[in-house]
Amino acid sequence: MKIALIGYGRMGKEIEKIAIERDHQIIVKIDSPEDWKKYASEFKKADIAIEFSMPEYAVDNFMKCFAANIPIVTGTTGWYNDLEKVRKICLENNHSMLFASNFSIGVNILFELNHRLSVLMNKHKNYDVSIEETHHINKIDAPSGTAIILANDIIKNIDKKNKWVNFVSDAENELSIKSIRKENITGIHSIKYDSEIDFLEIKHSAKSRKGFALGAVIAAEWLSGKTGFYEMKDVLF
Repeated sequence: MKIALIGYGRMGKEIEKIAIERDHQIIVKIDSPEDWKKYASEFKKADIAIEFSMPEYAVDNFMKCFAANIPIVTGTTGWYNDLEKVRKICLENNHSMLFASNFSIGVNILFELNHRLSVLMNKHKNYDVSIEETHHINKIDAPSGTAIILANDIIKNIDKKNKWVNFVSDAENELSIKSIRKENITGIHSIKYDSEIDFLEIKHSAKSRKGFALGAVIAAEWLSGKTGFYEMKDVLF
């Protein structure tokens, strides 16, 4: 595939390595508003775009891909207030888009485990559930998009929880998400069910960005030739 990279930070560079290893070609790298004008003709030759940029640019990037009729895979988070609007535009105009808060295969398995566990634990009212996520100090959004997805699924299945908060709360109806920022932490997410007699915890720890990059390239390979609006679970399950 001929790939356009939108965002050429640490994730973009890792994706470039993985894509080349898998015999794809990076034909353009767009890393600033000026690059859109500078590389407009090159961008139109892409088979697919992989986008890891900043939340404030994400939706505009999507619209540019739609306008050029180029499928897009995005791992940018922090734009989800516009998710339904983007989904509607994508589907109504037969475009192609796949989004994920996290492209790691392990994290997407964690999503499935989290869902199944929350259904089971709803019957056990003596356990209280909380989430903790840890990332590097340069991560802008808190809580992480991955933590929000985990939290929203728990809220759907645990009757006593009806909202999440980004602090440690003692309110029974609030699901606490504790966000920690430390040097050189790629990403750790844990869900803990605690009672007076014991606790149960599921956890995912990323060793490097390679897993995220590999997942994004696999998603791009899967999306090629399709129209519609997809998530990573469509690729894996």
